[in-house]
Amino acid sequence: MKYFVVAVLITAGTLLYAQDTKRKHGGDSVLIVKSDSAFTNLKELILTDLPVVTIDDVDMGEGGSQNISSVLTAGKDPFLSAAAYNFGLIRFKVRGYDAENFTTYINGVSLENLDNGFTPFGLWGGLNDVMRNRDLSIGLRTNTFAFGELGTVTNIDARAGKQRKQTEIGYAFSNRNYTHRFSFTHSTGFSKKGWAFSVSGSRRWADEGYISGTYYDGWSYYIAADKRINQKHLLSVIAFGAPTENGKQGAATAEVQELANNHYYNPYWGYQSGKKRNANVARTNQPVFIITHDFRINNKSSLITAISYSFGDKGASSIDWYNVPDPRPDYYRNLPSYYEDNPAVYDQIKQQWINNEGLRQINWANLYNTNTSSKETFNGITGYRSRYILSEAVNNIKKLNFNTVYNTRLGKRTEFTAGASYQTQKSDFFKRVLDLLGGDYFADLNQFAERSYPNNPDAGQPDLNNRNHVTFVGDRYQYDYDITINKASAWSQAVFKFRKIDWFGAVELSNTQFWRTGNMKNGLFPNNSFGKGSINNFNNYAVKTGLTYKINGRNYLYVNGAILTKAPYYDNVYFSSRTRDDQQNNVTNEEIKSIEGGYVLNAPKLKLRFTGYYSEFNNQLNVMSFYHDTYQNLVNYAINNINKQHYGLELGFNAKILPNVTLDGAASVGRFYYNSNQNATITLDNDASVLSTDTVYSNGYCLGSAPQEAYSLGLTYRSLKYWFVSLIGNYFDRMYLDINPIRRTYKAVENTVDGSPERNAILAQQRFNSQYTLDLFAGYSWKLPRKWAIHKKATFLVFNAGISNLLNNKNIISGGYEQLRFDFATNDINKFPPKYYYAYGLNYFISTILRF
Repeated sequence: MKYFVVAVLITAGTLLYAQDTKRKHGGDSVLIVKSDSAFTNLKELILTDLPVVTIDDVDMGEGGSQNISSVLTAGKDPFLSAAAYNFGLIRFKVRGYDAENFTTYINGVSLENLDNGFTPFGLWGGLNDVMRNRDLSIGLRTNTFAFGELGTVTNIDARAGKQRKQTEIGYAFSNRNYTHRFSFTHSTGFSKKGWAFSVSGSRRWADEGYISGTYYDGWSYYIAADKRINQKHLLSVIAFGAPTENGKQGAATAEVQELANNHYYNPYWGYQSGKKRNANVARTNQPVFIITHDFRINNKSSLITAISYSFGDKGASSIDWYNVPDPRPDYYRNLPSYYEDNPAVYDQIKQQWINNEGLRQINWANLYNTNTSSKETFNGITGYRSRYILSEAVNNIKKLNFNTVYNTRLGKRTEFTAGASYQTQKSDFFKRVLDLLGGDYFADLNQFAERSYPNNPDAGQPDLNNRNHVTFVGDRYQYDYDITINKASAWSQAVFKFRKIDWFGAVELSNTQFWRTGNMKNGLFPNNSFGKGSINNFNNYAVKTGLTYKINGRNYLYVNGAILTKAPYYDNVYFSSRTRDDQQNNVTNEEIKSIEGGYVLNAPKLKLRFTGYYSEFNNQLNVMSFYHDTYQNLVNYAINNINKQHYGLELGFNAKILPNVTLDGAASVGRFYYNSNQNATITLDNDASVLSTDTVYSNGYCLGSAPQEAYSLGLTYRSLKYWFVSLIGNYFDRMYLDINPIRRTYKAVENTVDGSPERNAILAQQRFNSQYTLDLFAGYSWKLPRKWAIHKKATFLVFNAGISNLLNNKNIISGGYEQLRFDFATNDINKFPPKYYYAYGLNYFISTILRF
């Protein structure tokens, strides 16, 4: 069997590094020669490994057989460590999965947002010290707290009693999103009376981050208490939050970045009274409260029940305007390329862009001057009528979660887990006035509707219940609606452990409901914009199973598979939830199939995981809104029949090659494609009628932005004198810009010749150049002399430093998008070219911690 395993690894390695098969719609062939010596060394390590046995309490009682231990998941996975720390610079996605396929629990309750499936990690930003205790389940493996997800599911144990008994004071300095970070954590551990307390907090800020015009202002807090009532009952309470405000960075076209001579050009800011002011500011303040009850029924069974409540706002500001020119400095009519047919004007504007930084930024003074030059009376109010304002799109969330999980051991070899949860979330979406920019009031009118329906006095009214609404700072305007989502689920899992085989099966049933409640009666849609809309109801199931063959206590082969369905998210169902209750036709559950298999080695000198995977996502939905030049209005592009295919290989290892030297490596080779043509329904934002239905010829295009290939290799030296240094190299390839579906329709190419350069340019998908980074990390732990110890406790000073992108590579496109606007009249793809984000160049952090 051991020789068989070696043969499997060599075969898998050949697949990993062999020539990539060309697909019908393109993709370069890649040939990389593998190293035979690496596999020879691996073979020797496998053949010399001895099995590790475990003796369970039940086995000891009966003097029974010895089982080979199962695969452990509590330790750090070498591949996921690389994905989190080494690949983060380019927004790497594990297996190409979207964020909703990864879930995080804290003290037994899920923290996912029901409206989009994302985990809001920012809710506990800055609280690293008390969020370190984690139970991680990779892929389709089993776990003891949830059914699981395709990517990973993580449970953070943030209870006070689980925090290390100590006090920690820290400071960090960096040139990233924030410059300074102060932190404090104190945990008491359990007292003789069964109490444990823990508090933590941090302050992070930067007057300006790595990108010009950005800034960061964040606080975070955590307070927790545990009470051990007796040997069977433990009650835990925690509260945490991270109120944060940060000035954002905007993507920019290649033309603008070249004119500014800066890949990090940021169009979101401008000078006001000599100081930089950012118009696009993200703000969040959503505290979370969790109560958890642990009930140890007996030595074999336990019941953990938790309830959480969170509330608060998250918002993003931007400039809004009414019947005045677009104030964005990089608006396409303000760029030299708009005047390419007039060489004199083109050269003049180009030189202005190059030589005048003010022209490249928001002209705040002009916005104020415009507002203070328009004194008039509107709806009985006389004063300066603001034509430009600073607005904020707000999502006010109220979310209640309940979760209970029962774990027990049945007999010698069976573990059984069952759980149930109920989640309800109400999200209030609205826009409000933040700053009148020198004016006295703002008139709440829909300028696009007024232009489209000049003879309809109701058309321009966002709210017929409040006609000609005059708004001031803090007032809501344009739209105001609620989305209510309820989700109930129940699941069970059985794990059967034998001497050489582990097998499990799990099933989940769930129901999701959501509906829209309009708080404004829109003048264009008076009959289906105000009040409670129709209820959407979805029943779903999920089934997964897996088998692990335990070669010995260090070598394992495994295969897992799953079939499941998911309810669509609300914003992919409604054509325009801002204005009305209209929905896509043929709204169905998403269908997912996934299989994974691989090899795991846990040895004293080598830890390795090699995995192959294949996943299909079918019947996904999407809705996009953008300004359409032909219709001269906002349009909604509702798309269904979105099918995706993900397959690839993962490799991660940690090898101790010398007593003080370890070698870490990770490789991800994937292929992520659309594998269907999609159906699109186009409607005007100001009209319920269907303008057209199109086929989007998306089959064979690659999913965009994240690299489909990523490699990492690092060397770490750890001294016996408590210091270490690591040097890590990373390489990324097969990065694509996600496609604009509008450019892949018949209408986009109907006036071009098949096979012509013009048509090929419209249909082509941009592939970015391969890129590399080099990272350096170091640290030192110093135990202070006894005379310097605090309160006679062992006291340590810990120093850490890191430099990411050591070679200052500033050519890495970390993200971007094709603009949804397309010039159908001329088929000129350069009229609305793609916009890009670039990864940071050399960036660093330095931290010191006093621990006692």
